[in-house]
Amino acid sequence: MPAGVTWTQYIAFSTAALFSMLAGSQMVHIHYKPLDDLQKYINKELENFPVHVQEKIKQELKEEGVLK
Repeated sequence: MPAGVTWTQYIAFSTAALFSMLAGSQMVHIHYKPLDDLQKYINKELENFPVHVQEKIKQELKEEGVLK
């Protein structure tokens, strides 16, 4: 095993690291809510494209469920 640890220590550390990462990412989404303003950012970026391209992209995103 790496660094001379036993399998049980290695598995215990890996499991604790996994749950720590999952809990941390969940807390980020609960506290900072990074996806709440996604619609605003998509529409802002679409303004840089010509109108016919905007409509095509908007239609595709609506079909995929990204835009409402």
